[in-house]
Amino acid sequence: MTEITVEQLKARMDAGEELHLIDVREPFEYAEFNYGAQLLPLGQIQANLIESIEDLKNEEIIINCRSGKRSATACLILEQYGFTNTVNVVGGVLAWQSAFK
Repeated sequence: MTEITVEQLKARMDAGEELHLIDVREPFEYAEFNYGAQLLPLGQIQANLIESIEDLKNEEIIINCRSGKRSATACLILEQYGFTNTVNVVGGVLAWQSAFK
């Protein structure tokens, strides 16, 4: 697992990079605010219900949550499942909302 700041992530998004963004929060959190990441709650990852991202095992996957803790856990679990390039968004959505009001 590596880490990315919200500023680095936004710069890559603004540059038009094709990114694989995963949001591991719960659906109600995602509905309140998101920046376009695919919703895949941590509970589904823990239960190995990850068919929707199986083809990304060797791709960079950038994972966010509310504060960066659940996403770090998701990165570690996905690495155990064989994912080779997981990236945790430091500070999560809270950092994003603070940086880009």
